Amino acid sequence: MSLVRRYLTMDRIEKYSYSRTSNTIVPTWLIVFAIVALVPGVFPENAVFAQSSDDELLLADDGDDLLLDDGDDDLLSDGGDDSLIDDWDDDLLSDDGDDLLSDDEDDLLSDDDDSSVADADDSDDDEAPAKPEIDAKAAELEHLAIFANSKYPSANTCRTCHPRQYDQWSVSQHAYAQLSPVYMAFQNAVNGLTNGTNGDFCIRCHNQVGMNLGESTYISNLDRPASSREGVTCVVCHRLELPYGKVSGRLPLVQGELTTPIYGPAGNAELARVMDNTDKYRVVADPDKAGRKIHGEVVQFAQISTSAFCGTCHDVNLFNGFRLEEAFSEYKTSPSAAKGESCQDCHMGKEQGVVSGYEHGPAATVGGVDTEPRKLTDHFFAGPDYPLIHPGIFPHNSDAAEMASLRDWLKFDYKAGWGTDEFEDNVPEGYEFPERWAYIDDRYDAREIMNRQFALRESATEQRLEVLQNGFGLGDIAVTRANARKGLRFEIAVKNLTAAHNVPTGFDAERVIWLQVTVTDSSGNAVFKSGDLDPNGDVRDTHSLYVHNGELPLDKQLFTLQSRFLTRSVRGGEREQVLAVNYSVDPLPFVRPFTRSLMLTGQPAGARKLRRTIPPLASRIAPYKVKGSQLSGPGEYHINIKLRSGAIPVNLLDAIKGVGFDYDMSAHELAEAVVAGQVTIWEKDLKVAVD
Repeated sequence: MSLVRRYLTMDRIEKYSYSRTSNTIVPTWLIVFAIVALVPGVFPENAVFAQSSDDELLLADDGDDLLLDDGDDDLLSDGGDDSLIDDWDDDLLSDDGDDLLSDDEDDLLSDDDDSSVADADDSDDDEAPAKPEIDAKAAELEHLAIFANSKYPSANTCRTCHPRQYDQWSVSQHAYAQLSPVYMAFQNAVNGLTNGTNGDFCIRCHNQVGMNLGESTYISNLDRPASSREGVTCVVCHRLELPYGKVSGRLPLVQGELTTPIYGPAGNAELARVMDNTDKYRVVADPDKAGRKIHGEVVQFAQISTSAFCGTCHDVNLFNGFRLEEAFSEYKTSPSAAKGESCQDCHMGKEQGVVSGYEHGPAATVGGVDTEPRKLTDHFFAGPDYPLIHPGIFPHNSDAAEMASLRDWLKFDYKAGWGTDEFEDNVPEGYEFPERWAYIDDRYDAREIMNRQFALRESATEQRLEVLQNGFGLGDIAVTRANARKGLRFEIAVKNLTAAHNVPTGFDAERVIWLQVTVTDSSGNAVFKSGDLDPNGDVRDTHSLYVHNGELPLDKQLFTLQSRFLTRSVRGGEREQVLAVNYSVDPLPFVRPFTRSLMLTGQPAGARKLRRTIPPLASRIAPYKVKGSQLSGPGEYHINIKLRSGAIPVNLLDAIKGVGFDYDMSAHELAEAVVAGQVTIWEKDLKVAVD
């Protein structure tokens, strides 16, 4: 029996799951209906779950393409009712008439004429004043920011004395951890499938400040204070006072305003010297005194320089025994660990991904005066991910934060060229700008900030490629057969160049590393392809919607290092799934601790991860066969092989789209950004004479 390709809405039977082991069909809508309708309070009132205005979100009878522009149902087209958020009447973040964040007259946070002070002054005496809801909301957000900063100072505060570290961190994956709309939707989707019992499992690593403040896991980042949406920010590492071990990110941070002591590797000697020379450095450590305030003490915390410190977040184990990420466990048995090399040696040194020593220089500039030189660690922490959101809100930028709110930045159309001479000299008559960007000087100032953001992103891309090239190697192409009748056979080795952990590592079930192989004849015609992308930007594996729907053949020779989630049915069979959540007929599905010891199995019975990663300093051979019938006869052939990397598979967006995405983004926008960010790590070419 084939899968019925229908997708989920709340009012129709939209998706079925076929179990090959039990030969039964389990409707997913029944699970979701039971969770939402039968269990009051499963989701908070402000949890946003997207609904579709069509019967199908991605698929229609004429195609299931996410990237092409020729169908009404694709995620990356410019037409159709495919938006996951924009087109729904009841969406809180949409542009329709009854949403909370729209630009219409009922908008609580709008920039329309009713909310401006100037219009209030010019109005008749009997007219109502500006909407109190707007002022109340702004006041609430401001109060929230002040409250959060008094407990956990924002990185913007630390930037004053530590601009070098701030700039490195601001564009890092640590800084992006909470802002990612994909991660936000992922955790909400998993909580939806588990009746909320997954809880803060994801967010407690991505946003320790928010969890220490008791924030909801569901609220938009637009409504979080700065130190919360900064993700793994300064205080997350430098306000830890105890070695907590592998706790999957559940970390109690030391509370206090800026003058509260911090924790670091070097101790208090240099700060004490600064405080003994306040006439030179012009600082105070007393919160009640006027002047430039700094932290009053640096408590020596030796573990912050060890790999065990990184292991508090980078070994992720669910309470039921499911092992999601094992980077630290891989490291502990690695050659690097045996030699005494730490995570910091590779990821905070001069070069990303290799032991390369450290820079030396002042760790701070206080009152315009540098402190004494010392070992400097790089706070960029390069990895395979890249940002998918508006450059006005990432990288973190204190100048951008002072100039406009996140909501205003989302309205700045940098793609149209706002703030450039080419655009501003040719603004069409009647062109309407959002109120915050109505003045040309503001648009030019914003463009200057954008240019700095673009430069930081470009630098991050270069460092991302650096760490990938230091982690992965590609051998030479070895031809083992080249005969026009018997076919062409060749192979290539993919190598792990690092001695510290597997590659890829971390969340390897969503790490997309694959070989893209093309063989062309002397006329330039492609006679063989593997690792090519479907119209959505996915490889042609079992998770490709096109392969799943029978519209493209399965790539049987695909070489990929993406691990797989396997879930077990009640009869013992296993199946691959994009999300590691079992289908259940239970109206109240929930994650629960496993009832038996995991000492022998190392994993719970319900779900596990099939790892396809390469161990340290090891390699894996990728063999390829081109049949003689595929060749165009004797002659010269060209083999091109690329080792490619992407942040996530596009099909993940399909799996989590039902809860919507933050910042009013659609799956269309995110899928487009995912594909645009894919890079080639290494490339090999070989010309072969076929007899």
